[in-house]
Amino acid sequence: MTRPLELAPSDVRSLSSYNRKVFDRFVRRIRRLPPRVARRRRGIGHETLFDTLVHILNVQEVWLVYIVRGRNSDEELEALFQDRSRRPRDWKGFDAYARRVWSGVDATLRSLTPRALARPVSVFWMPGRYTVRDAVLQVTFEEAHHLGEIIGALWQDDRPSPDMTWLDVRRARVRRRRSS
Repeated sequence: MTRPLELAPSDVRSLSSYNRKVFDRFVRRIRRLPPRVARRRRGIGHETLFDTLVHILNVQEVWLVYIVRGRNSDEELEALFQDRSRRPRDWKGFDAYARRVWSGVDATLRSLTPRALARPVSVFWMPGRYTVRDAVLQVTFEEAHHLGEIIGALWQDDRPSPDMTWLDVRRARVRRRRSS
């Protein structure tokens, strides 16, 4: 394998901020769709647009709230996987779950140090050796892949996806800061 990416804690926080802003843009877009469109089974990885968003939250939670904090025993993860609030059926449940996940992710990100990013982590379903930095990249790329599925599904319905490029998202932040 090639040399791992070197990310400082500030880089991780910037990347996570971007990921969350893009995720929020997709949530807003899908929330505005008619419920039958957001919940239609499409044959994508997690079937519906709504369920794909839920899965992205699941991934953020399991890696950044549990695994990187060392809460990765079989018992802890099994209890997490059985938690029914991780499978919301409506936007009210989604919002409550998203608040919980992002609160946990934010707490993890605040605690990152260069040493913490290099710390090894493991999980029972993925053999190999990983670091906290790898976990951050895992959630980043997995979110990107699943948002790609959503983009494709929106295109099939002739619906545009939200702007999501690094430059567009950051440019919006700079504009807001200047107008303040």
